[in-house]
Amino acid sequence: MTIAVLSRSLLCPLLLPFYRPVWRAVTLLLSMLLSAFVSAQPSMQPPPAARLIVLSDIEADPDDAQTLIRLLLYANEIDIEGLIATTSVHQKDRIAPETMHQIIEAYGAVQPNLTKHAAGYPAAAFLHERVAAGVAAYGMQGLANQPLSDGAKLIIEALEKDDERPLWISVWGGANTLAQALQHLQARVTAKTLAAYISKLRVYTISDQDDSGHWLRSEFANLFYIVSPGGYNAATWTGINTVVEGIDNTTISNAWLSQHIQQDHGPMGALYPDVAYGMEGDTPAWLNLIPNGLSWPEQPAWGGWGGRYTHYQPKLSDIAPDGFTGGVPVLPEPRAIWTNAIDTVYPLNAAEFGRSLVPDTNAIKGFRATLWRWRDAFQHDFAARMDWTIMPYAQANHPPVPGLKHAAQLQVKSGEYFALDARDSSDPDGDSLQYYWFNYAEPGTLPNHPVDIGAANISRVNVKAPAVTSQQTLHFIVAVRDRGTPALTRYARVIVTVMP
Repeated sequence: MTIAVLSRSLLCPLLLPFYRPVWRAVTLLLSMLLSAFVSAQPSMQPPPAARLIVLSDIEADPDDAQTLIRLLLYANEIDIEGLIATTSVHQKDRIAPETMHQIIEAYGAVQPNLTKHAAGYPAAAFLHERVAAGVAAYGMQGLANQPLSDGAKLIIEALEKDDERPLWISVWGGANTLAQALQHLQARVTAKTLAAYISKLRVYTISDQDDSGHWLRSEFANLFYIVSPGGYNAATWTGINTVVEGIDNTTISNAWLSQHIQQDHGPMGALYPDVAYGMEGDTPAWLNLIPNGLSWPEQPAWGGWGGRYTHYQPKLSDIAPDGFTGGVPVLPEPRAIWTNAIDTVYPLNAAEFGRSLVPDTNAIKGFRATLWRWRDAFQHDFAARMDWTIMPYAQANHPPVPGLKHAAQLQVKSGEYFALDARDSSDPDGDSLQYYWFNYAEPGTLPNHPVDIGAANISRVNVKAPAVTSQQTLHFIVAVRDRGTPALTRYARVIVTVMP
């Protein structure tokens, strides 16, 4: 029913004594109010495949090779436009694009088998063409008198493409190749054109591994930037490999990696190196780009496999200025950035009887919790993708498909009961499904008052909206997990607006 028809059916008896101009004014007012409400809601349309350029100091630490192997297994869902070999504070005077080519060769050997499990895996030749050399010198001082690197040219070409999607720059080492590209543009294009290019960029750097990150954030006030600056011990990304007391850390153990990733998993598994300093410290820089129903890359405060981040200007004292940085100076942040957020998590325990999943009574709180709370899920997903490299379709597991019986955005009244219903979920392998609903309180406007769902491990739950005196927003997540091997999880997010 259109707004005009709805308005006429409700208001015509009241408007009969009035003139037609009054009727038109009322209809216009109602239309404006409806438009204002719709425009104020965040878009819940699934985001398109992300465009991605990687900057990696590969060979400085085995974790870059680990991360690249994982990334290529998702090359059907993320548009990889560049793989740029760079320096960092841990590798100041050399770059190693040849290692990227070696890993792509291994990918090429298994790409035909990957396509049996999912469409869209690019040919190895396509990826080889996207490998480029960045600046083979360290930091901002390394840019002096340097010709424009092939890596910087690749970034510029990507920015100039006629493509409306954001361009994600995932920085696993130093960021000076991005700085070189933007310096080049700054000197050659109009301020309006440069601003348009900056508006396309989405940067996530794994801490600051040279001094160019601080320069970028200072020079370009509107540059979208996710980073945990300062000492590494104050960084969200460390949640991927930190052993956490009170939970099961099996999926980051050497034994688990050996069994599920490295051994008997074809050429890519054989190339996956042992951990030296920390498993896959760079992976969080792109993990939120996987379209799993939980992560919405344009909304870092909503949280996802790669962590959750809020927009503010951190204090110098909060970023561990005396912590380990490899020697990169820690300076006060010049402006607001997307950085560490805090989640409070009650780990789930499998119960022998009764409800299959029961939250622990002890909460774990912190910035790392925004990432490790999903760790088992994304590790199992990685293991399944490694299986795809060697197994036929019928012998491997594939992720479930969550399905809601209602819209992903709901509006309810204060104190009102409403249903959350995921009974349209399915599994491509015919596996049994396990459900778990929860109120992800921190992304909403009532972060300190999570809504209790009761028996949360069923597909359809009834929830009572909190009593409110002003409009509030709640985020509910259903985690749909299959019982295949390894068990895989996908999500649906429902945003509920509670009106007083």
